[in-house]
Amino acid sequence: MYKPKTESIMRHLTLTLLFIIGFLSSLFAGDPGDVNLKKGFVTGDPEIKSISSMDFGPQNLLFIGDATSASVIAVDMSGKSEEQSSEVNIKNVDKTLAMQLGTTVDQIEITDMAVHPETKQIFLAVQHSSGKSMLFKVEGEKFVSVPLDEVSHSKQSLVDAVAEDAEDRRGRSLRQWAISDLNYENGKIMLTGLSNKEFGSTFRSITFPFTTEQAYGSLEIYHAAHGQYETQSPVKTFMPITLNDEPYIIASYTCTPLVVFPMSELQNGEHTKGRTVAELGNWNTPLDIIELSNGDERFVLLANSSRALMKIKVKDIETFSDYLTSPVEERSATDGVGFIALPFVNVLQLAKMSDDTFAMLQRNSAGELVLSTGGNRWL
Repeated sequence: MYKPKTESIMRHLTLTLLFIIGFLSSLFAGDPGDVNLKKGFVTGDPEIKSISSMDFGPQNLLFIGDATSASVIAVDMSGKSEEQSSEVNIKNVDKTLAMQLGTTVDQIEITDMAVHPETKQIFLAVQHSSGKSMLFKVEGEKFVSVPLDEVSHSKQSLVDAVAEDAEDRRGRSLRQWAISDLNYENGKIMLTGLSNKEFGSTFRSITFPFTTEQAYGSLEIYHAAHGQYETQSPVKTFMPITLNDEPYIIASYTCTPLVVFPMSELQNGEHTKGRTVAELGNWNTPLDIIELSNGDERFVLLANSSRALMKIKVKDIETFSDYLTSPVEERSATDGVGFIALPFVNVLQLAKMSDDTFAMLQRNSAGELVLSTGGNRWL
């Protein structure tokens, strides 16, 4: 069929425009492709004062949240990670680390754990009472130090972080909450913590590679155990999650509301009210959260300081259209989306290894701190 010349030209221009849009989208999408994320990195000492939280990203990058200095550091880990067996079972982790450092168990704290997405090697962040932060990787049954004083890195300080001398009403320092958790997703470093603003609880989204701009907004939740709305309680642990085909943040707070925030509502300079979908019982602190799957079914695993490892079906969160706005009736009672208490207590750290496997750091009944891996038999 004959087509007018103008129609043919318009069709050609449309296809060309779609190609350009697709090309640009591939450049700035979550998968960096051939984009060099390490451009502008410098080699030297990033002067890390604390490894409050960490997460791996693409191109062998480890993102570290340093609450003490209120900064985020991207470290190039190329050549620093080797293939690791998916099955790990190491006892007396804290004693072994303390012995290697020439100190005692009460002088160190394991502050976070991360798994390299390609090699599956496990990394542990350790804080010494002297203030020194250290990184170790698991090699077989050993812990190998990964020096951080001479590395290729990029660093960004947070704007409007909670002040170094800020204290809560009990006189405890709030600076440790400058960064409470960190996740890398689709070209963004997402952080939670406290700012120096009136509504202190904060969600940040920082574009990587770093620019001069930082987006952040304040958060508000209903705390069913406290029976009130709160804007000062920081998120303790969070992760990005897809609910009903839309991007969300799912976050857990101390004693222990589980809250979802639509990503579309987390805008720079805006105040966002989350939807509390569960109260999981007070006198407890959430420690880590991950998502796993078993076939087509997805689950959230939540580690806690005073309760067993919790398994929550994602579909139950998706179908829970209500939200909590009234106090739980009994102390330590739960409400909202239900959960299953798995037979794991004293789980201190969780890290996802694959869609259906995870690593966990657990204090067992004999008092031993054990690093082990688990799979979908528990899902």
